[in-house]
Amino acid sequence: MSEHLIRLENVVKEFGGKRILNSINLTVKDKEFLTLLGPSGCGKTTTLRIIGGFETPDSGVVYFEDQNYNSVPPYKRRVNTIFQKYALFTHLNVYENIAFGLRIQKKPEDEIKNRVCEMLRLVNLEGYEKRSVSRLSGGEQQRVAIARAVINHPQVLLLDEPLGALDLKLRKEMQVELKDIQKKLGITFVYVTHDQEEALTMSDKIIVMNKGTILQCGTPLDIYNEPQNAFVADFIGESNILPGVMIGDYKAVFAGRDFECSDFGFLPDENVDVVIRPEDLKIVSGDAAQLQGVVRSIVFKGVHYEMMVETEGFTFMIHSTLCEPVGTTVGLYIQPFDIHIMHKA
Repeated sequence: MSEHLIRLENVVKEFGGKRILNSINLTVKDKEFLTLLGPSGCGKTTTLRIIGGFETPDSGVVYFEDQNYNSVPPYKRRVNTIFQKYALFTHLNVYENIAFGLRIQKKPEDEIKNRVCEMLRLVNLEGYEKRSVSRLSGGEQQRVAIARAVINHPQVLLLDEPLGALDLKLRKEMQVELKDIQKKLGITFVYVTHDQEEALTMSDKIIVMNKGTILQCGTPLDIYNEPQNAFVADFIGESNILPGVMIGDYKAVFAGRDFECSDFGFLPDENVDVVIRPEDLKIVSGDAAQLQGVVRSIVFKGVHYEMMVETEGFTFMIHSTLCEPVGTTVGLYIQPFDIHIMHKA
């Protein structure tokens, strides 16, 4: 048996003559929490729908455990889907919404009761059995949708921006709960979002997409700390992206001076993009400073200050728990391993 539960090979999809997916290749491991991340229109939901069988590739193959599933309809796949609109049955109470799939399968009443109670415990809704779903909060409705989707023990759960309708505080709480549910159930989650924090918080693996193409695939740490191009660096968190030149291995020029870095293997004097995260710029004084700049603005963000510091070569965004008044001249220092060099797109 392959180590990959799902595999998409050279999948292409067009709608109305417009190419939505451009030869997509990806793999999903069993029990993995994989997130498809990207801006609206990048093809992530279409990819999810192809995995679920709701769309058929124009070319390429979808494999489940090495079997070609291109012509297998959704109801024959061990896959369930949760959409942003939960599509709960408003004429049924919480218990009957969760039990619905088991009743379709004509399971015995004792089994239905035991499994519904198990799901209610899993999603922290014990005591809600007789409540109308229309009287539940957004977070409670989402829990019902999750319980209804997983009570049939699907091999894969597809989630299409399921937290998008929730407020910020509840969304953050549900991120933790969803990851916990996934680990308890031991099933594969394929999750679609445009929210970078959601992806970084929950995922085992992230696939960053744009314009129907996969730009990078890796763990949250890989994606954040080692972006492979300027789009990924800019989309995942905040970044300072500025032009530079690699004058040799481990040496780059940007913002008007030479810097040591940890990158190598570029052509001599190759034009590159330089990425520096705002939290990796340190405000220092005296001889430790590599650059001098003037503080142009300060915004308090709660856990840190966001400062814009204008140097001769570039205006840097800096995140720090300390701040200097607007108009102050400050020194900046960047450690070599915090300088990320990328080929020009």
